[in-house]
Amino acid sequence: MNVLLVKPYSKSDHIQPSLGLAYLASSIRHKHNVFLLDMLRLDIRDSSFREYLKQKKYDVIGFQLYTVELEIVRKLLLIVRDISPTIITIVGGPHATVCPEETLKFFGDNIDFISIGEAERNFPLFLDKIENKDRNFSDVPGLGWQENNKININPTVSFENDLDKIGFPAWDLIRPQEYPPAQHGAFFKNFPIAPIITSRGCPIQCSFCSAPIISGKRIRKRSPDNVLEEIKLLYHNYGIREIHIVDDNFTLDKQHAISVLQKIYDSNLGISISFPNGLKVESLDEELLILMKKCGVYLISLGIESGSNRILKLMNKKLTVEKIKEKVELINKIGIDMAGFFILGFPSETKEEIEQTIKFSMQLPLIRANYFNFLPLPGTKIYHELLQNGELSHTDWSNFFFMTAPYAPQGITNKHLRSLQRKAFIKFYSRPRIFLKNICQIKSYSHFKYLLKRFYRWILS
Repeated sequence: MNVLLVKPYSKSDHIQPSLGLAYLASSIRHKHNVFLLDMLRLDIRDSSFREYLKQKKYDVIGFQLYTVELEIVRKLLLIVRDISPTIITIVGGPHATVCPEETLKFFGDNIDFISIGEAERNFPLFLDKIENKDRNFSDVPGLGWQENNKININPTVSFENDLDKIGFPAWDLIRPQEYPPAQHGAFFKNFPIAPIITSRGCPIQCSFCSAPIISGKRIRKRSPDNVLEEIKLLYHNYGIREIHIVDDNFTLDKQHAISVLQKIYDSNLGISISFPNGLKVESLDEELLILMKKCGVYLISLGIESGSNRILKLMNKKLTVEKIKEKVELINKIGIDMAGFFILGFPSETKEEIEQTIKFSMQLPLIRANYFNFLPLPGTKIYHELLQNGELSHTDWSNFFFMTAPYAPQGITNKHLRSLQRKAFIKFYSRPRIFLKNICQIKSYSHFKYLLKRFYRWILS
């Protein structure tokens, strides 16, 4: 069968390969003709998508779904239905995993199925059913559908513990060398870039994070040899010169992190490495940081989140302002640049505490800072608490984005929160040392234009 896997366009300015779809493609390509469409990278919108579908006959089309993309995917599903009602449609990803029944209700008759959780094992079974015209889907784990006005949700299977069994993503379908340089953010050191994972899962359960729900509460790892084999493939076959390690929690298992980094160091590939998803601050020690530096790690992103110990405790960060200062000073001593992630507008947070976080971010030796408005992600502990307390009533998922302040704590308006976010960005980056440090890292005119566009979007729009 011809199977099309689609990454929809979205509000994000992070144009990067979808590892989820690439792993999925790898799991089914031995039996089916698989096509990957990254609408964000190709700048394809509704009308162009319609024309794209007319070029080939597809039997099954799957969509990756994040919460903010619900309305976008609904429009795309309508286009599929209009072109050919016989095409089987299925939606998977984070939102379908944490809100399966709500997802089916939202799309209604415009969708056939949803996939819940990691799909490398259940998606091939599902396609076998479709190909054999077997309408009994009760034995396909993690599958959801509506039939006779009844919602059916099959139980999921346990997570795959041995990630080596999953195989590599279908890099030949992704073509990572064709992606723009600034994938995960505004800056990079070398190009082309590819993201990889060395593990899945996180047991920490920060109250605002959905990773344990989506990837599990236990870390599951790839072997260091398997990781290095993929990096070598990317280096030699696709010219990749920078790796972004995007694990849920790379450094929580220190021995695993050391083993992976040592393999990379011994390979003498000379690649640069970054951790754009952020590392757990308290898990970093001198031994690990020195090895990172030797391996080519040039930037560490840190999930600092707040400059208030009270808010850090509410976030279940198991971290204090004093510990953050200690670890940041250590990283600075080793000589690795740092970017900090901060959340503004956490439930019960006051204006004074937000100002405290902004001030704290500027006291740290960071070269970059990202200030995100708090998002009550579906499925998280804080999301359910806000629902129960009647503090969350919005239904406009299309506005559910880090830069739009869809939620604000009591006593602060959404408009005021957004202005505090703008103020934070401007204060941080307008300092001469930080401004010059970042300006000197611009690689090209196209990179400069990208930065201007991002500045306008994040600060002025």
